Amino acid sequence: MDYRSLIAFHRSKGSTMHVAPPDWELLVCDMAGTAFSDDGLVIEAFRAALLDTGLPDGPELKAALASFDGNRGRSKLDAFRDVLPEERARAANEAFERRYEELVAKVGIKAFPGVEDLFVRLRTAGVRIALITGFAERTRETLVDALGWRDTVDLTLSPSDAGRGRPFPDMILTAALRLQITDMHAVAVVGDTRSDLLAGWRSGAGIVAGVTTGAHTRATLETAPHTHLLDSLAGIETATTTR
Repeated sequence: MDYRSLIAFHRSKGSTMHVAPPDWELLVCDMAGTAFSDDGLVIEAFRAALLDTGLPDGPELKAALASFDGNRGRSKLDAFRDVLPEERARAANEAFERRYEELVAKVGIKAFPGVEDLFVRLRTAGVRIALITGFAERTRETLVDALGWRDTVDLTLSPSDAGRGRPFPDMILTAALRLQITDMHAVAVVGDTRSDLLAGWRSGAGIVAGVTTGAHTRATLETAPHTHLLDSLAGIETATTTR
């Protein structure tokens, strides 16, 4: 029986159970759409990759883009596998990574307001920071360098580092293991998609927060399990002090 089920059991029996939340140890947050804005470069690169690998511009492309948009937050390779056979999916994923990096170099990316200051305050207070993403390692590291966050966060992870991408909890659990976190209820997970929230909930994290700065609307995020819905990542401090 997990933590939330245990509390529900005691409440159903009419008993009183006082559980003090542990000190907050780790923030795990998604990258694009949660920690920084890329102004739609992900979907632009996804479309270009599909065209580059031979998908015609028509109903098939439209259906593929709709599938991708409905499953944002997942491994990009898995997203291509949804609409293409394996060999073409791998080729499309490589094309996507190249195109996305080109767009980032051309257009640039920037952190959402207050995020860098948040990271500094948390790390000063002893909270670890892990960034997780559906991008491949090479693209992830390009983004970290573009943001100047090499020394700002403790860990960055892609699906290949953990086993499976979101909505599975592998990256979150891997972050907790690598950073030697003592209690999953002392972990806060933040993301802008349903997949982020599902992964956070499945990990057993104490806080699972959706933010409305990225791919999915508040109405869509409300359909996934969560503890908080926030206007931005910077609002996570308030959530952790009031849990």
